[in-house]
Amino acid sequence: MIPQSFIQDLLTRVDIVEVIDRHVSLKKQGANYFACCPFHGEKSASFSVSPSKQFYHCFGCGAHGSAIGFLMEYSGLGYVEAIQELARQIGVEVPEERNTHRGDQPKDQSLTELMGVAARFYREQLKGAERAIDYLKRRGLTGQVAARFGIGYAPDGWQSLQKVVSNYADKALLEVGLVIENDQGRRYDRFRDRIMFPIQDSRGNVIAFGGRILDQGEPKYLNSPETPLFEKGRELYGLFQARQSIRASNTVIVVEGYMDVVALAQHGVPNAVATLGTATTATHIQKLFRHADRVVFCFDGDAAGRKAAWRGLEAALETLNDVKQVAFLFLPDPHDPDTYVREFGADAFTTQVTDATPLTEFLLNELAADADLSSAEGRARYAHEAKPLVLRIGAGVLKLQVLKAVAKRCALDERELMEAWGLKAPPAPQTRRDGEPWRKGKGRREDAGPPAARGPRHQPRPLEANLLRIVLHHPAWAARLPVDLIPAGSDEGRALIAIVDAVSVGDLGSQSALGTLLEHFRNTDHAPTLTRMCAEQADEVIDEAVVETVFHDTVHALHTKALADEFNRLAARAGELTPDERKRYVQLLQQKKRNPTRQPKVSDS
Repeated sequence: MIPQSFIQDLLTRVDIVEVIDRHVSLKKQGANYFACCPFHGEKSASFSVSPSKQFYHCFGCGAHGSAIGFLMEYSGLGYVEAIQELARQIGVEVPEERNTHRGDQPKDQSLTELMGVAARFYREQLKGAERAIDYLKRRGLTGQVAARFGIGYAPDGWQSLQKVVSNYADKALLEVGLVIENDQGRRYDRFRDRIMFPIQDSRGNVIAFGGRILDQGEPKYLNSPETPLFEKGRELYGLFQARQSIRASNTVIVVEGYMDVVALAQHGVPNAVATLGTATTATHIQKLFRHADRVVFCFDGDAAGRKAAWRGLEAALETLNDVKQVAFLFLPDPHDPDTYVREFGADAFTTQVTDATPLTEFLLNELAADADLSSAEGRARYAHEAKPLVLRIGAGVLKLQVLKAVAKRCALDERELMEAWGLKAPPAPQTRRDGEPWRKGKGRREDAGPPAARGPRHQPRPLEANLLRIVLHHPAWAARLPVDLIPAGSDEGRALIAIVDAVSVGDLGSQSALGTLLEHFRNTDHAPTLTRMCAEQADEVIDEAVVETVFHDTVHALHTKALADEFNRLAARAGELTPDERKRYVQLLQQKKRNPTRQPKVSDS
């Protein structure tokens, strides 16, 4: 793990305004900076960046976070990659992770450089390879698009790379998969007489290759093996080139092959990526959702294509939320994306993408294909097959919608299906004496609601929640809080205690900004609470003239409540108190009588 102290120091040294301004044009308005949000389409500037809090927030879509979070969302970087990028910008080195040997980082760097050397070699070889150039022209590709994707050619020789590497016997060549070594120890190039498609990471470094054969033969596509640089289940071909177009359209199209990606880009559909000879993984989906709200899988309509689509559906279920969408496009036989866009053009293909089948419709229809919904047995099987899939859906509202749809197809109501699945069904709706359900309306009787449902119009915010709101604006004030008095029965209380503890042991600096605080608690149980609180109060303006007084008054109220709670506990056991407890009870009772207006209400037990 990267030391938290380094991450805090990094966020203190970088200026979030400068980091974001490299990608989004910011304009100063008052104390903050504003721009149109890069994460959703809008015409008015609702994206705010606070230099004092080192925190950004969009009032339109709710996106918010620190400089690290921005790079993760905007550039699609992983957590460690975002930290490395920030460190690079200010010219510092990221400390080595524990249990990592000192020699590993330089070796990884040399592997990256070695792949770059190979990529340049293959590009140069393409210039004189007439067969390869003719092949690309027949597929409708221009020199510009070939250059954009760095397409090259691997010569038909056993050791062609020997011309450009300093030592063909170097173990690194084997590690990155550029060469193969047989049982006799003889080496030869992995890629020979193939069109070469470089696979790049989020920073544009070449980490692997895909090679397509020019004539007939097997395998048609040959990919790099998994290496220290390359993990197939995490990477996507073309994502580096497609990032801007994906963000602009808020849609990413997932296809099956390199040529599909390149051909779509050639014909005006630049927001496509491809998996790398493996099924779609949850990591793929998570990475794509960092760039767009809608992912469209485009596969052949045959059995293999529908099987691949189903694997994509299963990978997406748990990563869905009620904003993100997944859809499936099956092109008419015999077309794939390459042939379709060449024959019908970009507009026709884009229309197909727009009209793609939503995930829920695909899921429900595929299940129905194997069940006879006209029979009780078929409906029972349908419900049985649907259960594990529906329960994996990560989007709460969407899960409820699908559950209702399954219940309808099974001739059940929602409560019956939930009970059959062993889930806790919602309470039945309350009814009035005349048998009508309680509902809001203009009449006084309906507005009032059933007696059991009546309550205060506005519930007061708990003291610990008020203190957490203030601490998020002034993290340094956490050091002044009496941690033993903070209630631990609520999410806000537990988060506040965690912040106090982190400050007291030095894990959080006393001058940490809001962005630093959020990064410290990333991937902890407190992250959802802190994220929610930040989003709720992003547009609040704290009156600095009174916030100190509010803070002290709230801490005093915390003390007072603690005394009142102690008094009530003792009063409830008045007949069985020990001598020390009796003495304490008398002290609290006298204090209550001396200052009745300063005490919160306590029971008279």
